[in-house]
Amino acid sequence: MPNRTKQHALLGLFALLLGLISTTKAIAEDLQPPQQIIQSVSSQLQQKLKDKTFSKDFAQVTRYVNSVIDPHTDFDKIAPLVLGKHWKAATADEQVRFKHEFQTLIVRTYSRAFVEYNDWTMRFMPLEMSNEATKVVVKTEVLQPGLQPVDVNYRMLLSNGDWKVYDILIGGVSLVTNYRSTFNDEIQNKGSLNAVIDSLVKRNAEALAAKNS
Repeated sequence: MPNRTKQHALLGLFALLLGLISTTKAIAEDLQPPQQIIQSVSSQLQQKLKDKTFSKDFAQVTRYVNSVIDPHTDFDKIAPLVLGKHWKAATADEQVRFKHEFQTLIVRTYSRAFVEYNDWTMRFMPLEMSNEATKVVVKTEVLQPGLQPVDVNYRMLLSNGDWKVYDILIGGVSLVTNYRSTFNDEIQNKGSLNAVIDSLVKRNAEALAAKNS
């Protein structure tokens, strides 16, 4: 599957996984703290999805999605992982710009799926973790009527007392690894990270403008 096609498919699922899914037979107090984060974010976004007037305003949806996922997603860790070797070679300004535009890309993709999909449920797999754990993998299955379950694993890190997502594996494919390959190819093709960031700025602006028109 081409990188861009695979990226689109992964992003669609990635968006659904934190926002457009309900947990089946899952009571918050029966879940471990990292699982509770996933369940909580899902519930917040699902409540908003019920308001069709809210869903029609894409700018409003995007702002809300960002406010819900940002506290629970470690973009400070994700951005360097995605850029790989290019992160250390980047200037401080390029690092800041890339992180911002990459987060915008993820959020607008969340928001698109948030508006378009809602017929998903999630099943949490058993999670065994020690009280001293600082990294865990929250295993789930995403269910859709008429389709086979999709295995989804959230890599989470304990940061300043809060559990945050820093990668998602969908059917064994890492979102971070997939993006690293995509951006590495783009940097080689365009000749510089700065050129890639400029292109991402343009794509984000055009996508948001189109959704708001």
